[in-house]
Amino acid sequence: MDDFKQLYKENYLNYASYVILDRAIPDVIDGLKPVQRRILWTLFRMDDGKMHKVANVAGQTMALHPHGDAPIVDALVSLANKGYLLEMQGNFGNPSTGDPASAARYIETRLGSLAKETLFNPALTPFLPSYDGRAQEPVYLPAKIPLLLLQGAEGIAVGMATKILPHNFSELIEAEIALLNGKHLEFVPDFPSGGIMDAADYDDGKGKVRLRAKIEVVDDKTLVIKEICYGTTTESLIRSIDEAAKKGKIKIESISDYTAERVEIEIKLPRGQYAKDLLEPLYAFTDAEVSISTQMLSINQKLPWEGSVSQILQLHLEKLQGYLKTELEIERDRLLEKIFEKTLEQIFIENRLYKQIEEISHYEKIHGTIEKSLLPFHKQLARIPSKEDRERLLAIPIRRISRFDIQKNEDEVVVLEKKLLETERHLKNIKKFTSNYLQGLLKKYGALFPRKTQIKTLETLDKKAILERKVVVGYDASSGFIGTKVSSEHQIECSNLDKLLMLFEDGTYQVINIPEKQFIHTSDAAAVWVGPADKTTLFRVLYRDKKTQYPHVKRFIVKQFILDKEYRFLDADHKLELLTTKPDVVVQLSFKPKARQKLTKLECELDEVLIKGVSARGVRVTNKELKSVKIFRS
Repeated sequence: MDDFKQLYKENYLNYASYVILDRAIPDVIDGLKPVQRRILWTLFRMDDGKMHKVANVAGQTMALHPHGDAPIVDALVSLANKGYLLEMQGNFGNPSTGDPASAARYIETRLGSLAKETLFNPALTPFLPSYDGRAQEPVYLPAKIPLLLLQGAEGIAVGMATKILPHNFSELIEAEIALLNGKHLEFVPDFPSGGIMDAADYDDGKGKVRLRAKIEVVDDKTLVIKEICYGTTTESLIRSIDEAAKKGKIKIESISDYTAERVEIEIKLPRGQYAKDLLEPLYAFTDAEVSISTQMLSINQKLPWEGSVSQILQLHLEKLQGYLKTELEIERDRLLEKIFEKTLEQIFIENRLYKQIEEISHYEKIHGTIEKSLLPFHKQLARIPSKEDRERLLAIPIRRISRFDIQKNEDEVVVLEKKLLETERHLKNIKKFTSNYLQGLLKKYGALFPRKTQIKTLETLDKKAILERKVVVGYDASSGFIGTKVSSEHQIECSNLDKLLMLFEDGTYQVINIPEKQFIHTSDAAAVWVGPADKTTLFRVLYRDKKTQYPHVKRFIVKQFILDKEYRFLDADHKLELLTTKPDVVVQLSFKPKARQKLTKLECELDEVLIKGVSARGVRVTNKELKSVKIFRS
């Protein structure tokens, strides 16, 4: 049994680790999940400037991804719809409506210019074997843009989840430039669906944002929703509006969806309803307003890591400087090698060193002669020529030697040396070079990605206050009917959100929703008090015991109840004499005359009695039989 438990434990931990690291959670370095990274790398290898069938891309990606073509296609479509890395041709679905994409064989894609320029450099990319060992795949891509914050990410793993919101391209780049200069710029999410956002509680990515759909008032009877909240669709929004209408929270005549490329949902209102008055109820009771909480989880050095948006941006900036520095070092080494090769070639041809080997037939002797002939020129070279360098000299054809232009070669070396000086200058001030690189990205791509979500402080809506309205409830004691459609002299003003509390002559009470018209009692058990069940009204009750006829007083508040259930505030063997909610009431009790009974009347202050529970027995005023009750003072 212990072996079985250990087997389950090991396998479950392996599964959990695999889901967290290799499926659901993106890497903080390039902001990509493994399937996204494999798709982009496959497109990079396939890139020839032309569009590729998505089905073909999925097939090629399967060499790196062990989960079949369906998740690859879904991930590719989602990646394309984010709008930054891939160019699309065909129907890739509509995130606003939730409509799916066409089949993979009908749609095409290729890398966009931003992806080509900022994501790929094989010299900077670490690789590992694919799942079957037949190919090499990137551990991460050397992303020169903060892709994790730019695109956002969502994923559910074992025991953890991530929800990182998308941000604006230009604002992220500007924030990185500010960081380079020792400043700090706050930046908040920007959603492809647009809308209006209050980011007061964003808390550097560890809080939440409130989003509202953008709604235009066309006229008094027409509203048009132009932009929806991130995470919702036109279908889910319309469904929430229909549900709110069914529950009576809003009143609409019709709702029509005219969404095509842009969202357009038209709401028509019935008589007595006005567009400006419907805005707050729409935000309060439908998906026209949503709150989105974040979970800033990503993979950092093969471990789950939760950081703020500022920390993620700072980490990316450090990586970016490292990438640019490595690229400059590679370029410097390339230029040095190119200058060395051209200088060596010029020495070899200009000084006719090739003449010294014309009569030599032995291969080793040829190399030795060239090596010896180059000794006087070592000071002119960046390094001592190797055997490979000598091999390259021997491979120069006679035609090229005869047509060699010394001046042209020297000019080319001068150009290379200028580039080398520039590269070394950039290496000495990598911070400035990084800033210039980011400025170049901003200038080239910034206008392509304008902010779509409007930032605004949104007032907090009181749902109860929005729903609440005054209603008048009529109560006809003679017929036993109560409700908003009952005509009667006895009328109760209350809110439509109130519950009605009714206390009856027979000592029972009941709480109900406000009806239009409802029968509540027969004529012999009329209600002695009807009003809102506010859980604060203090009742004063005077009653007599039917058996002894002794008077009792009690005070209580109805605080707990179940709707439509009948309760008792007096026992069945008690008779109600007086019920009031007025304070400081003094009553005069008259007693039945008896032999040797001197006291015939007594004044009683009802508020002298302690407040007890509804079902508690009252306090006996006296042990004399009650004859009548009269209010003496109130």
